[in-house]
Amino acid sequence: MSHRFDPTCLREYDIRGVVGKTLAEADAEAVGRTFGTIVRRAGGTAVAVGRDGRTHSPAMEERLVSGLVASGVDVVRIGLGPTAMLYFAEAELGVDAGIMITGSHNPADYNGFKMVLQHRAFFGADIQELGRMSAAGEWEQGEGSVSDRPVMDLYVDRLLKDYDGKPFRIGWDAGNGAGGPVVEALVKRLPGEHFTLYTDVDGRFPNHHPDPTVEANLADLKRLVAEKGLDFGIALDGDADRIGAVDGEGNVVWGDQLLSILAEPVLEDLPGSTIIADVKASQALFDRIAELGGKPVMWKTGHSLIKTKMKETGAPLAGEMSGHIFFAQGWYGFDDGIYAGLRLIRAVSRLGRSLTELRAAMPDMVNTPEMRFQVDDSRKFAVVDEVLARLEAEGATVDRTDGARVNTDDGWWLLRASNTQDVLVARAEGKDEAAVERLLGQIDAQLGLSGIERGPQAAH
Repeated sequence: MSHRFDPTCLREYDIRGVVGKTLAEADAEAVGRTFGTIVRRAGGTAVAVGRDGRTHSPAMEERLVSGLVASGVDVVRIGLGPTAMLYFAEAELGVDAGIMITGSHNPADYNGFKMVLQHRAFFGADIQELGRMSAAGEWEQGEGSVSDRPVMDLYVDRLLKDYDGKPFRIGWDAGNGAGGPVVEALVKRLPGEHFTLYTDVDGRFPNHHPDPTVEANLADLKRLVAEKGLDFGIALDGDADRIGAVDGEGNVVWGDQLLSILAEPVLEDLPGSTIIADVKASQALFDRIAELGGKPVMWKTGHSLIKTKMKETGAPLAGEMSGHIFFAQGWYGFDDGIYAGLRLIRAVSRLGRSLTELRAAMPDMVNTPEMRFQVDDSRKFAVVDEVLARLEAEGATVDRTDGARVNTDDGWWLLRASNTQDVLVARAEGKDEAAVERLLGQIDAQLGLSGIERGPQAAH
């Protein structure tokens, strides 16, 4: 027996595809057989399994569990919930690994698997090796047991431990994602007044796409904040491991701006700490961390890569533009949009100014949105290498942490290859519109030299 996956499903941070096209229930069973084998060979015996609210997640869970059991590991099912609840279960239930069935923030026809082994991210070469083992049929045999362990109440209790936020009036938009029931349980116990949107789990996402980094998806939350005169609003993605936010005036507070606010109380408690952000973050964030006495570190984009760098540097806090925020101070070091929301309330409480004021005090930079354009998978990394070679020859100031981040007198621009899609990602930030236009001109010139045009935007 063996099983081959569609190679497009074996991504950098997880296994993910379109159900019925690139991902099938048989894949779920093979993930179980192979991951179970990996767990056993690492000396483990038990795996926690959770699922998101997609229509096909229960069927995927059934086949995943049967694959795990057949490999000889015991399965602890935690049921429906956000990805971070599965990470929490893996950290607290005495199991050796965890698998979350989730399509993350992708459209309704996607699904997939996020894995964690012995409290560490399972990604990159691990996922490629899982694919190789499955194709070779390298599977242990056995008969594991299955038990159910609902952990939502435990998780909500843990979220509220040490909570000391003021009684604000806050809106929450769960986007019909897997975090809705947790948000409902939480707001009953939080001080202040809380208004919720779309907390019923519906894998078809009937109200809006559950990706809070796209401003159009925050329209309903902005309306709620305006109508009720709320202090601010918090939005979650489909599996609630990412956060979005809007201030009291309906302005979006982006991932790097949130990190700038969250860093302040952390650096008061732990002076001189390392704070990590990804290469897409504003220069204003890195400057602010340094100003607060912290040590800013720019690192590669990707939740697994950031978590690994946090362990290596002992950083108490890290974040990405995409809204993945990671707390090791008072938490487990994994990304959790709901916990990040609570820490935001606590930070605003402690800093003594409204979120609107905190955001308004940040330096005015002109940023482009993240621009994504289709480039064949076989070309995307090569293009970045060609650009780097040309920039080096010109003597440009380049940071090569993840692609090319080029500093000029106007500001900076970034070109990197996506790890998860056949796209190049570009972004620019300057002191004014004219500066950004000049930076975009540099990006276009470099792309042109590699025979590529910054054409229509690719979907996320």
